[in-house]
Amino acid sequence: MKDLFEKFKNDKGPLGNYADVAEGYFVFPKFEGPISNRMKFNGKEMVTWSINNYLGLANHPEVRKADAESAAKWGMAYPMGARAMSGQTEKHEQLEQELAEFVNKEAAYLLNFGYQGNVSIIDSLVTKNDVIVYDSDSHASIIDGCRLHQGMRYTFRHNDTKSLEKMLERATKVADKNDGGILVITEGVFGMRGEQGKLKEIVALKDKYDFRLLVDDAHGFGTLGKTGAGAGEEQGVQDDIDIYFATFAKSMAGIGAFVAGDKDLIQYLKYNMRSQVFAKSLPMPMVEGALKRLELLRKSPELKNKLWSVATALQKGLRDAGFDLGSTNTVITPVYLEGSVPEAMVMVKDLREKYNVFTSIVIYPVIPKGMILLRLIPTAVHTQEDIDITVKAFSAIRDKLESGVYKKIGEEFIKKMRS
Repeated sequence: MKDLFEKFKNDKGPLGNYADVAEGYFVFPKFEGPISNRMKFNGKEMVTWSINNYLGLANHPEVRKADAESAAKWGMAYPMGARAMSGQTEKHEQLEQELAEFVNKEAAYLLNFGYQGNVSIIDSLVTKNDVIVYDSDSHASIIDGCRLHQGMRYTFRHNDTKSLEKMLERATKVADKNDGGILVITEGVFGMRGEQGKLKEIVALKDKYDFRLLVDDAHGFGTLGKTGAGAGEEQGVQDDIDIYFATFAKSMAGIGAFVAGDKDLIQYLKYNMRSQVFAKSLPMPMVEGALKRLELLRKSPELKNKLWSVATALQKGLRDAGFDLGSTNTVITPVYLEGSVPEAMVMVKDLREKYNVFTSIVIYPVIPKGMILLRLIPTAVHTQEDIDITVKAFSAIRDKLESGVYKKIGEEFIKKMRS
């Protein structure tokens, strides 16, 4: 028999294997200063494109005031205990009611964390007799929720409704045999590619197949739709989404999440979601802070308009400069380049050290080998100057990448690592 920990010494995982050279710089970087378009990294001011502060609420004066006053009044402990035991308050119920109204659902239920919430929602909704069908590019929290499922599950090719229909045909046979149901899961906005999920096309399949639809709209909530109610509103199918999920960690610049749907669904989840039944209630400052953030979403459409103005200008500038942004149709701005992992590391370091631009880097195994994805997250507080600096910097690093400068440095770097 082996020691359980023996494997950690030989294989630290796809990301952990790079920890010695990556930690503190490429992963787990430390930002300094207020959350904004410009932040300090390693003591240098950077144009920062890696913070999900879409609407700029993180340092909005009204938000900061509400957060501070609530923390001073209640502290961070209140209410103590799980909501089912001793953690229920009128403010929690008020926030749930306002969220439900905002996304046009009968009821909503607060969740402590988005990741934890997704896992638990899925776990609560299905039994071994049911079948799950989900998009292959789904967020890790969805995948982990599906892994808990003891019944059949199928993936369909990303945003491919023909593939979905094939899987629904299979799922229907299994569900009929088991006397179960079908849960289809997708996202309102896919966070890496910036593509909206094909909600309208998926909803149309309800005319032919019997299933319930769960949509994770973490990136769509607050950024899409006439009122900001998300991808379902944007595509005109919000009423056809059976289970609507969103997080406070993006547009709301906070902590927590919620799930919304009809009253019977929310009542069931309220009593059966283990991640909430057995967890401490969301602290009052986070609840009152979320109420203020939601108020600003409703009453300040200029925040979303500014976000889109920045995103449109950024994407136009990059496309005009010849960059491949894939098929994004949201504010998320992915820039696709070709190169190896060592080249990507050298390039991003150059981008930060020489050009003072900080953006997230995505490499294999998250995307195919030979590809580099630089993901930019525009916010309502970015400026045209930020955009101009970034487009110029991206053009410079692309020239170096294509001329082989980064390849040579990368090869030398790998030799040193292995020696």
